[in-house]
Parts: sequence; structure tokens; C-alpha cells
Amino acid sequence: MRVLFVTGGGQATVFALAPLATAVRAAGHQVFMAANHEVMPAVTASALPAVPVTESPLRHFISHDRKGRPVDLPLGRPVAEQAEFTGRWFGRMAAESLPLLRDFTARWRPDLVVGGTSTYAAALLARHLGVPYVRLAWDAIDARRVHPGASRELAPELALLGLDELPGPDLFIDVCPPGLRPREAAPAEPMRFVLGNLHRVLEPWMYTRGEHRRICVTAGSQVTRAGGHGLFAFLTRTVRELAPLDAEVLVAAPQALIDDVRSECRDVGRLRVGWMPLDVVAPTCDLLVHHGGGVTSLTGMCAGVPQVVVPGADMLADAARLLAAYGAAVTLPTGDDRPGAVGEAARQVLSDRGHAARAGELRAEIEAMPTPHDLVAVLEKLARV
Repeated sequence: MRVLFVTGGGQATVFALAPLATAVRAAGHQVFMAANHEVMPAVTASALPAVPVTESPLRHFISHDRKGRPVDLPLGRPVAEQAEFTGRWFGRMAAESLPLLRDFTARWRPDLVVGGTSTYAAALLARHLGVPYVRLAWDAIDARRVHPGASRELAPELALLGLDELPGPDLFIDVCPPGLRPREAAPAEPMRFVLGNLHRVLEPWMYTRGEHRRICVTAGSQVTRAGGHGLFAFLTRTVRELAPLDAEVLVAAPQALIDDVRSECRDVGRLRVGWMPLDVVAPTCDLLVHHGGGVTSLTGMCAGVPQVVVPGADMLADAARLLAAYGAAVTLPTGDDRPGAVGEAARQVLSDRGHAARAGELRAEIEAMPTPHDLVAVLEKLARV
């Protein structure tokens, strides 16, 4: 069986698909992974054959339309507008990726195409080739509101296929734990989420707990000093608010931000800053504080760690509220920057063992889900190989 995995955007989109791609490859099938050029290092780090499909950086699709004209970011606008905007920029990335994908598959024809949540090029390519299409969720965030925007952006490409809207998948694989899955969610084949990330040589502190409580803080891999929609300010403000809790604070952030974070938080003791493997670090933590990113949230769930979530965008808020309703987190309002709010929420979670207990129950749910290895037979049946 030949399987083409199509993903793209940030590194997290690669690592979300890599475990299933690796399982399919380990079963003896031929696997390639296609993505935008700037995440090729993440693909190759996952030991997968890499196929670049667009040279344009992620930021280009977010900030410019197809004609190269700047577009306004929908910050602070209603969720419906944010969802439309997100669908459209993922659609623009799909449109630019399709020519190279078609050229590649003219030489190497897959029996099956697997795409990430919003990798719309996978759906169009599968329809073009006449092969089954699988959508694999790359986090526990419900993206159904995003798809219509992509259909509108991709209207020219859809028309060439005789379609009015994006085709649905022949199989939807969902990594959302059963306890968090909305009742109205589409039917899906469940799969256990397995975290992937870039690794470095491990140091003892990464996998060993010290004598103090440990809190991990992150705003994701896309945060920068100049941009990031206020995520850098969230990161440094949060670290300062956690200082009175007498805990070791780990700041998982891009290496380029180390000096900036240390400068802003120079009075905070027991502080570690830099790129760190969250799959290794998270199980040693008592609390995870973050911006609501889907992969970050799932990392905490898999580790059984309670969370404090301050969604960086309204589109992330629903999933964060579900996590809080389950009892495994405290979720603050989107973009909450009230002085002391995060510190108080962290104090609440650490002092109430109920959050930790519910986080452990959520981890047990995830561990009971079928593994990527279990899904290989499902893909083989779908491809009829």
C-alpha cells in the first residue's frame, strides 16, 4: 500500500500526523509526507520521506490573499469571522500546494491520501486521483466552523472537480478523548493521540522531578517578541505571576526568545527557559499553563497534568471550556490580561487535588483509545490492498 500524508502549517501539524504515518510505514507500507517547505525539518526529524509542496511561508498565507494583497487579521472579531478567516488562509495554502502535489502523484500514485484537520489539498487531491481520503484530526479542537471558509476560498479548484463544496472524508480519525467529544461531532474512528516534537539530547532535569512543585508555561512554537498576537506578553506576564508560588517554572519557548524571556523575568528564581521536549517534560509537572493550542492541550491530557488555559483566540475557547467542564483545567476568558488572574487560577488548581484527579481520569481515557498501530488495519481495508 502506498499512502501519502499531507499536512502543513506549523511543526505541530507534522507531529500530529507522524505517529500514524510511522505506524503505517512500520507495517511495511510505503509512506511519504507532503507539507510546506518551512516544516520540512520536522518531517525529516520524524524519519519520514519528505515532499515539499510550497515555498511560501505560513505567514504569507495568513497575511496575504491570492493576489499578494495584505489582509486584515480578525483579532477581536466574532468567532464566525475568525473561523472564516482561518478556513480561507488554509484554503490559500491548499491552492498553492495542489500543482506540485498533482505533479508528484503523476509519478508516484498513492492508494490512499491522509490529510490533517485543515489540510484541504488532501481532499482535493484524493478526489482528483479517485482514491480514498482520510481526515486525521491533529488536536481536540472542533474545526467544523472552519471548513466553509475553505470551500469559499477554493471555489475555483472545486469547480474544476465539479464540486460546490469540499468533499467529506471517506474516514475521519479523531484523537479527541471520549469525555471531551461534543455530542454532535461527526462519526469517527477514535485514535490515541501520541505526541511528537523536535528533540534534543536529554538532561536529567527534563525527566526528573526536583524538590519543588513544577509548572510548565508555553505559548506555542510560533510565538515571537514582535508578533505572536500578544503571546510573548502572555508568556512573560504569566511567569512573573507564578513567582510567588515557590515553584520551579519551565518556559517552553523557541530558542530565539531565551534572552528576552530571561530579561523580562530576571527577578524570578528557579526558572528554566528554552526549547524542551514537552512529551518528556510534561509528566514531571504539577501544572501546565498555556494559550489553548490544541497540541499543547492534548500534551497535558496525555501526561495527566491539570491545566490553566488562557485562550489566545476565541476559536480555541470552546475546547478549553470543555476541558474545564470536565474538571481537568481552569479556563480564563480569551486573552485575559487582568493582573494576577493567571497566578490566582494556578494557585486554585494546585491547591485543589480534584483537578489533578480529573486530569488522571482523562489520561486513562486516552490510554484506552486504539493506538496508531491499531488503525493500520483500518487504512488497509479502506485502500482495499
